[in-house]
Amino acid sequence: MAQAYCGPAPEPQQLLAAWNADAIAIALSAAVLVLFLRRSGPSRPLPLCLGLLLFLALFLSPLCALTVALFSARVAHHVLLVAVVAPLLALAFPAHRIRARLSLQLLAALHALVLWFWHAPAVYEVAILSAAPYWTMQLSLLGTAFLLWQRVQAPGTSLGSALLALLATGVQMGMLGALLTFARESLYAPHFTTTLPFGLTPLADQQLGGLIMWVPAALPYLLVAALLVARRLERPSAPALR
Repeated sequence: MAQAYCGPAPEPQQLLAAWNADAIAIALSAAVLVLFLRRSGPSRPLPLCLGLLLFLALFLSPLCALTVALFSARVAHHVLLVAVVAPLLALAFPAHRIRARLSLQLLAALHALVLWFWHAPAVYEVAILSAAPYWTMQLSLLGTAFLLWQRVQAPGTSLGSALLALLATGVQMGMLGALLTFARESLYAPHFTTTLPFGLTPLADQQLGGLIMWVPAALPYLLVAALLVARRLERPSAPALR
């Protein structure tokens, strides 16, 4: 099999040394920073710094190499990207005007479609190889998640629409996680021979990935939903758009 984009699957004793200097990740982070510095209006540097630091950690740290060995690490990587990095960047680049052509329901559906597409076994096997499919996967996941979170957090978005979008996103991720957890066989060929050094069979690794997507992945969506409700209760209602 061709070598994955993040390099060969590491052995456990090699993992701590498996840092890299991914030029694309660094360039993307620099571009986002420049865009933020040139942006007019209120500045929110803390979410930006946290989001970029986590983004760089995902692609430069040993976690990148671990995703080659373990499907569960890849799932954790994607969950952090769409449920932590994306909302932080959405806070740093808030939507001041709602574009009516992109409804919140459409954004939620688009993000779900992208998430399921890249986790289809045949697509996944290709996506983790060369730079073009790999970064297409990562940026489409991050981009659709960013647009969804940006719209959820926009002042003009109705509370009901935001809660529905968050709930729907958490539910569809949970459904995908449940399918992976209860599958009777391992589905991801790139991990058939890479999990045993970490004490996991390929099926157990896949089940762990499914559980991560099923349970912990829902927590950011539930937390933000609770914060939105609390924030709305603290201030008088205003005209809202869907």
